[in-house]
Amino acid sequence: MGHLSGPPLIGAITSACSAGFLLFGYDQGVMSGVVISPSWLSAMGHPSPWVIGTLTAVYDIGAIIGAILAAFTSDSLGRKRTLLLGAFLVCISGLAMGFSRDRVQFGASRTAVGVGIGYITSVCPVYQSEISAHKQRGWQVCCQLTTMLVGLALAYWINYGFYFYQGDAQWRVPLWIQCVFAVYILVLTPFLPDTPRWLFSHGSDAAAGKEVLARLRGKPQDHQEVQQEAEQIQLAIDRETKANNGHTPGWGDLFKPNGVSADKRFYLAIGIQFMQQMTGINIVTYYAPTLYKTGLGMSEEKALLLGGYTQLWYILASLVTWYTIDRVGRRKLFISMALGMAVVLVGEGLATKADSHMGAIIAVVCLFLFEGCFSWGWMACVWIYPPEILPLSIRAKGSALAAAADFIGNWIVVEVTPVGIATMGWTFYLVWATFNLVNAGIVWLFYPETGGLQLEAVDHVFTEEIADALTAGADESLFQRLQWARVRIAAEAVKESRRRTRSDRRNNNTDDAEPLLGRSGRGDDYTNL
Repeated sequence: MGHLSGPPLIGAITSACSAGFLLFGYDQGVMSGVVISPSWLSAMGHPSPWVIGTLTAVYDIGAIIGAILAAFTSDSLGRKRTLLLGAFLVCISGLAMGFSRDRVQFGASRTAVGVGIGYITSVCPVYQSEISAHKQRGWQVCCQLTTMLVGLALAYWINYGFYFYQGDAQWRVPLWIQCVFAVYILVLTPFLPDTPRWLFSHGSDAAAGKEVLARLRGKPQDHQEVQQEAEQIQLAIDRETKANNGHTPGWGDLFKPNGVSADKRFYLAIGIQFMQQMTGINIVTYYAPTLYKTGLGMSEEKALLLGGYTQLWYILASLVTWYTIDRVGRRKLFISMALGMAVVLVGEGLATKADSHMGAIIAVVCLFLFEGCFSWGWMACVWIYPPEILPLSIRAKGSALAAAADFIGNWIVVEVTPVGIATMGWTFYLVWATFNLVNAGIVWLFYPETGGLQLEAVDHVFTEEIADALTAGADESLFQRLQWARVRIAAEAVKESRRRTRSDRRNNNTDDAEPLLGRSGRGDDYTNL
């Protein structure tokens, strides 16, 4: 595929990254049918709810391990080879999981699959973010998350289809099918380039990075847009190298400001991915059939069927985010949809408490609305935010550890849900409603907008010079002063970016190289959009 350039090349890379997230979704959804299969329950020795929760959740333990390992290796291996390693682990371990004969084999194989998924989910958003133009970055990452939901739905419908088979095929075949998607990644990815930003920061010269950048933009290497973007990337690398006194960035740089508040940005990345799981989404993702069967009294067949329809709705809802993520921005979607999920979860709890036919209908509607709100605000936005907010020097490490934080939260939710549903009943939903209110408040206080800014421009938002320029003499209310100053600085940056975009469109100007917030008076300004 060395001849591909422009949108076809970006499409090929997006396809590989999306297949990685399809695997992520499939592995999340496939257990929903496996854990209620009579054949699987018999093979596992009729496990208790705690054991079922553990066999399901060890996948997240593996994913945590994989994400942490990716933090150690992604910078040296590169984005492309890290994706290949993750796909290889999923392929081998998925086969082993389908051949399992007891709990130990199943748990070990599922953990290993999780390790592969940890690698994949750590690197795919970074890979996509670093090859996409800033105006398309949001919806292209949305492609990955929509295919994740396709994987979820596919798992649910395959589970439903094999429900009518008796014997081991009822659960073994659905587990083996994931290997098909891993093979797709293994076949395609070797023909794709690594990202320009990784090549710039790991090559002896900038030639390879500039060549790939030109191919991605579909323009000659000497084109002004390619030249300016390459200069911005190199300036960002030079600035970070200077901040590190010429040393290669290490683990300690996650906790150093390095002139661009890198440490605080790392905490934001970790926090947003952990908070995603505190929305309670995987109560529905992993256990929708269980909720329908146990909580609402449906038959096993109806529970599986409705679980499949739930995931089809999830896919359709995710398409809305393709339109809104770059137009509305990450921050507004985070806050509004967290509040929406809080309201819906209260409704879900009250409807479940009613224990009536109408209550069951309302409860199902609330689950659908909950998935919609999550998809519109906390699905794609959360996965794109860490690569956007983190500077290049710690982007791979920080994104990998942010993914690990996501899986830690995932493991907590999956582990406690069976017992929570069984012991707390309808009040279990109120706990997660409270978490969503807390999430909304934290985002309002501390999380800057990143949508619409080039990755290098985000660095400029966090420099002290810009902070001084934009906060000096600012007329702010006490309510506004509760927010971290960077939130307001980023808001001004995004407004300026959109103003310039509108101006360029009116003037038929496609040059994206205008400064974001004006010159800082120094020669290292790389704030262009």
